[in-house]
Amino acid sequence: MSYLEGTVKSTPSGLRKVFYLNWPLVLLLGSVCGIGFLMLYSVAGGSFTPWAEPQMKRFALGLALMFVVAMVPIWLWRNLSGLAFVISLLLLVAVAVIGDERKGSQRWLDLGFMDLQPSELMKITLVMFLAAYYDWLPAKKVSKPFWVLLPVLIILVPTALVLRQPDLGTSLLLLTAGGGLMFLAGVHWAYFAAVIASGVALITTVFQSRGTGWQLLNDYQYRRVDTFLDPAADPLGAGYHITQSKIALGSGGWTGRGFMQGTQSRLNFLPEKHTDFIFTTLAEEFGFMGAISLLGLYALIILFCVVTALMNKDRFSSLLTLGIALNFFLFFAVNMSMVMGLAPVVGVPLPLVSYGGSAMLVLMLAFGLVQSAHVHRPR
Repeated sequence: MSYLEGTVKSTPSGLRKVFYLNWPLVLLLGSVCGIGFLMLYSVAGGSFTPWAEPQMKRFALGLALMFVVAMVPIWLWRNLSGLAFVISLLLLVAVAVIGDERKGSQRWLDLGFMDLQPSELMKITLVMFLAAYYDWLPAKKVSKPFWVLLPVLIILVPTALVLRQPDLGTSLLLLTAGGGLMFLAGVHWAYFAAVIASGVALITTVFQSRGTGWQLLNDYQYRRVDTFLDPAADPLGAGYHITQSKIALGSGGWTGRGFMQGTQSRLNFLPEKHTDFIFTTLAEEFGFMGAISLLGLYALIILFCVVTALMNKDRFSSLLTLGIALNFFLFFAVNMSMVMGLAPVVGVPLPLVSYGGSAMLVLMLAFGLVQSAHVHRPR
């Protein structure tokens, strides 16, 4: 009996698949989204519009999408991973040609019924394609130079397109998630040591290029780094956002000021309070206990994904699940570090909490893939 035949016979079929879903993971995702609805209601001054209500609708759509994706056999998603990656790549090219420009960035495609941010989709399809690549590649070739160069190119092409938008935060997430999956697949550590050394050299070059004719970053990106290093140097200008964010975080104390009682958000001192800086509103209103509770839910989601990956005998499913877990971790780790002043402000939303349609739907699709790997694993 072939492996595929054994897999088909040992995995559930039809409506029985519903019982094999990872229901604790579904509840955890719903809990995190519920916190998001609560905070969006709060930052709107006690109103479901303009943010909470649309976000609830997107979650309902995303939940349905997750269930549909979960019911599809994981081997089919493996076969479609190359097509999904190419489509995402073409969408990034379309953004460069006909994308909408907002606040100096060209990141969105207007589909009429919604605005699509293809870079969000690329975060998942890149992981899918790399997982399929390493599932296909024999283990003895994983660390051979030629077979290492191919995934590097696969990662660098979409990263370059996203960096051009410009979107430094997402491009760094793509690089980190892609490199992390290569490490999980077994690529030798010496390659990563070389990359780290090259990264140090690149960072040095980036700073040396400032103010020259060959400047590598935009002026606003350099200002973000300056603000990160010394926000007090310009508290009413470039350092305003992070200064107000720290005030909100500190004023929450252990238990917070109370629901809808946060002065920083209520008086509009917080910038982008419904997207990038929504964690500071949570920390101000519910304090350390509220912030650590959300972090605990995130940690449990990661834990369930890792356990699912370790239980799965299929290499593609395991790598895909771990890659999505890594992506999810990078999402909230970067956002929380950003609003606490531990990292430069790079515009990364808080997953399933910040307002945003593309991020919500893509994440629910990603967890649908995790569920598909869980449901269809050999038993």
